[in-house]
Amino acid sequence: MNMNIKHYIAAMLLLVSIANVNCKGQEMKNEIRKAVFADQFYPGDPDKLKMALKDYFADAVVKNTGKPVAVIVPHAGYIYSGQIAADAYNQARNYKYGLVIILGTNHTTGGFNNIGVYPGSAFETPLGKAEVDKQAAEQLIKSDEDCVYSSEVHAREHSIEVQLPFIQYLFPGVKILPMVVGTTDIAMCKRFGKILAEAVKDKNPLIVASSDLSHYPQYDDAVKTDKNTLRTITEMDPEKFSYEIKRQMSGDVSNLVTCACGEGPIIVAMAASKELGASGGSVISYANSGDNIVGNKEKVVGYGAVVFSNVKEDEPAETKADESGTFELSDSNKKALLGFARKSIEQYLSTGTVPAARGFDPLLERKMGAFVTLRKHKELRGCIGYMMQDLPLCRVVGAMALQAALNDSRFMPVTPDELRDIEIEISVLTPYKEVKSADEIEIGRDGVLLKKSGRQAVFLPQVAAEMGWDKKEFLENLCRKAGLPPDSWRDAQLFTFQAKIFEDSEFK
Repeated sequence: MNMNIKHYIAAMLLLVSIANVNCKGQEMKNEIRKAVFADQFYPGDPDKLKMALKDYFADAVVKNTGKPVAVIVPHAGYIYSGQIAADAYNQARNYKYGLVIILGTNHTTGGFNNIGVYPGSAFETPLGKAEVDKQAAEQLIKSDEDCVYSSEVHAREHSIEVQLPFIQYLFPGVKILPMVVGTTDIAMCKRFGKILAEAVKDKNPLIVASSDLSHYPQYDDAVKTDKNTLRTITEMDPEKFSYEIKRQMSGDVSNLVTCACGEGPIIVAMAASKELGASGGSVISYANSGDNIVGNKEKVVGYGAVVFSNVKEDEPAETKADESGTFELSDSNKKALLGFARKSIEQYLSTGTVPAARGFDPLLERKMGAFVTLRKHKELRGCIGYMMQDLPLCRVVGAMALQAALNDSRFMPVTPDELRDIEIEISVLTPYKEVKSADEIEIGRDGVLLKKSGRQAVFLPQVAAEMGWDKKEFLENLCRKAGLPPDSWRDAQLFTFQAKIFEDSEFK
C-alpha cells in the first residue's frame, strides 16, 4: 500500500477517534448495557415481569399530587420494594414525558465521587432496549466539570437497572438519561441539579431519584427513622435533609447503617425539581422489609415513595389496628383473608413476587396468629401456622399461605397447575387468655399454650378430639412437647385460645 495512503487512513482514524472523545478524554461508545440483575432483583422472563408489573400497578396507590416533576423510588428486589416503587411511578402514569432521567447511587465503585453518565447507546432489560438520550448526555458533560462519562460505575450498579422495567412499562419508547451520583456533597449536588434542569427543561422530563431508606435497624426503629427522613425530604431543602440524616446517624439507633442510600440523587432531584417548578413533596407510601409477608422485623430496610410537584398532599392520618377486646370476622373480612392467601400463592408462583398486605379492615391488622391449610380434592396438601401474636393477621395469613404451599416438608411444593384444585382453609387464633387453673380449660373448645422454666408448647383446640385425649392426657402430652415432665402443667402458666375456622367452600 502506498505510504501516503497509509498516512491518510491513519489521519482519518485519528480524526474519528478525536470526534468520539469528549472534552474530558472519556470515550463515547455505542455499547448496550446488558441486564445484570434480571432473575435476581426482578423476574428475568419478560412475560413474568410484565405480569408482576401489572399486579403492582393494579394495587398501586393513587393520590392528588398533580403532574410529578420528580419521584423518589426504592431500588431493592421487587419482592420487597416493588409495590412501593409502583406507588411512586403510578402518580406519573397518566402524564406524557419526553425524557426520563434516572439518578442512581454508587454501590460498586470505590473512590468515584463524580456524576457518572453512561456513555453507551442503551440499557437492555427483559422488556427490550431503553435508548439513552446522548444529546442530553453530551450537553451535561460540557456543562459541568464534575459530570463524566463512565462505563465502569454503571457496569454492576443495580439502582438504575431496577427502575427500567417500570419506566418501559409505563412510558414505552421514551428515552432515558441514566446517571450515577457518586457524591453527597451538597454544593456539588445542588449545582448539578440546576445544570441538569437547564439542560432538560425543554424535553418535558421526569426525574427518578433511586434510593432506599434506613438499612438494618429493627422494625420500630426503622419506622421512626424513616418517618423523620421522609418528612424532611418533602420540604425539598437539601441542607435540612442532610442535617436530619447526620442527626439520626449520630443517635443511638442500633444497627443503623444509613438513613438513605441515595442521599446524593435525592439532593440533585430536589435542586432540579425546584428549577423545573416543583413547590413541594408528597409522601405516597411507605413500608419496610419487615412489612413484607416474606420479611422479618429484626433487620429491615425502609422504602418510601415520594413525589415532587406543584401540589402537596397532606399525609393521611395513621390507621391503627383495632385492639378492642371483641373479635368477630364478617363474611367480607373472611373473603379478604382467603383472597389474600390465594393471591399470595398465585403471584409468587407466576412472577416470583408477593403482594403487599395493605388495604385491609383495621380489624385484620390486629396482631394475631393463624394457620393456613391447603387441601386438594379434600386431601391435605399443606398446613403451616404461626402461633405468636406479634404480627398483623393479614400479613400472617399471606406468609402462612406461602409456607403451606412451598415449605411443608411432608409435601412437594404446590405447582401453578394445581391451584385451581386447591381449597384454602384459614384458622384464626384468638388472643391468648391466661387462666388460673386447668379447671378453666374446656377440651374441644380451647387450644392451650403452656409456659414453664423458659420452655413452652402449644396444642390447637382440635388436637384433643383428633387424638382421643381427655383433659389430663391433653395437658401431659403438652408438657412432653415442651420437654417438661408430664405433670408440670400443675404449676405452669396456662393460656387458652380458640380458633375461628373458615374456608373457600363457604363462599362458593
